[in-house]
Amino acid sequence: MTSGVRTRLAAINSPGLSSERLTLPGVMDAEGRVDESRLRTHIFKNGGLSPNERGLAWRFLFGMYPCSSTALERPLLQEQLAVRYHVMKRKWQQCLLSAVRIHLNGTDAELVAAVRYFDDRQAQTQQQDQDLGEEVRDRMTFLELQAQILFERFTFDLEELQEAIRIIDKDVPRTSRDLAYYLGEGSGNLLVLRDILITYAAFHPEVSYTQGMNDLCSRFLEVLDSEVDAFWSFTSYMNKFSKDFRADGLHRKIELEVALLKELDPQLCAHLMTDSLANFTFCHRWLLLGFQREFDHDDALRLFEILSCDHLELISQQVDRARYQERLSGKYSTEDKSDSELQGINTDFTFEFFICAAVLLENREALLQCQNDVQLIQFTSSLQGTLDLNSVLQKAEQLFYNYCKQCAWDYMKGFSAHKRKEVNFFYQLRSLFLLK
Repeated sequence: MTSGVRTRLAAINSPGLSSERLTLPGVMDAEGRVDESRLRTHIFKNGGLSPNERGLAWRFLFGMYPCSSTALERPLLQEQLAVRYHVMKRKWQQCLLSAVRIHLNGTDAELVAAVRYFDDRQAQTQQQDQDLGEEVRDRMTFLELQAQILFERFTFDLEELQEAIRIIDKDVPRTSRDLAYYLGEGSGNLLVLRDILITYAAFHPEVSYTQGMNDLCSRFLEVLDSEVDAFWSFTSYMNKFSKDFRADGLHRKIELEVALLKELDPQLCAHLMTDSLANFTFCHRWLLLGFQREFDHDDALRLFEILSCDHLELISQQVDRARYQERLSGKYSTEDKSDSELQGINTDFTFEFFICAAVLLENREALLQCQNDVQLIQFTSSLQGTLDLNSVLQKAEQLFYNYCKQCAWDYMKGFSAHKRKEVNFFYQLRSLFLLK
């Protein structure tokens, strides 16, 4: 059993996250199970999580812990995940010995120091091996054997993996190194980030690594402060959103933003679609990384978890169901309008697109003054770190509400409905949003 596995497991078997509880009202029951719907609703309604709740809550929000797991079950789950991760990491390291250490040219003094801090940490890890008792060592040996069998037949495309590592080694040093998490001895965390990204690329060849993943994964590492937990939470997130890092995913996001802005502000949309401008490609980084650089760091973390809770997307589905129930109950006649002609809520318009639209509309006049892509890039660069999250959230939620309301209005205009019924339906729509 490797020293990295043993040390991580020593930490697991001491009092820590596995014994912590979420103090959010009504979210966790007496046995430690989490009500996922209440967790997501709490995040959205309260504008994110407090820093002291964030680490544990993210482990549920991003799927490292099943919400149905109990406090007694999670330590064993952590053991299994730790062993599996270190077996995976060791497998690619044995295949590519030359890639185990990052190659430096010596001109980046901070990164050279990071390697030293990282090596010192590894040495401390080896000193802690003896802390595990015989019972724990036996259990870990069994879990490691299971993990080895699980990944025994997995093979790497070494050429593609080496190319991914080459890009990772360029991107990791560019990660936001002004964050407190990467300052001083914390610079060794850059090498931890590198190992996570390489392990992910090695075992997800259909995705591998593309630029931007380092900034995304860095969030998980900083908040969770654990190599193993960051890897599994990042992996769970990528299982859902990896398509956004492919070219077709990029184009799809841009197409959706164009379609939404065309509905909200046709003039601004037409202006940004002219040949002399960037045709909305400047929005892709916003959408891909959750506006990481446009807000200050703490607000960017809040926005990331708000977007990840999918609260308004779930509401749009409730609105559709409510409208469908209205039809089933026979309150509206369908004699004059066929189903195919009725406008519905586009559930592809997730909340991130309304956030993007809110930023664009808030800066409408400045954007209309941009006449070419250079001016547009200069303008969008000037937004970095300047946006007010609460203001943008309020604007985006109102845009989303108005959009759903307009869809409902257009729907009802096709039917012989009485005014009273329209008011009732809009009241139902408003109640779903929990707006005052």
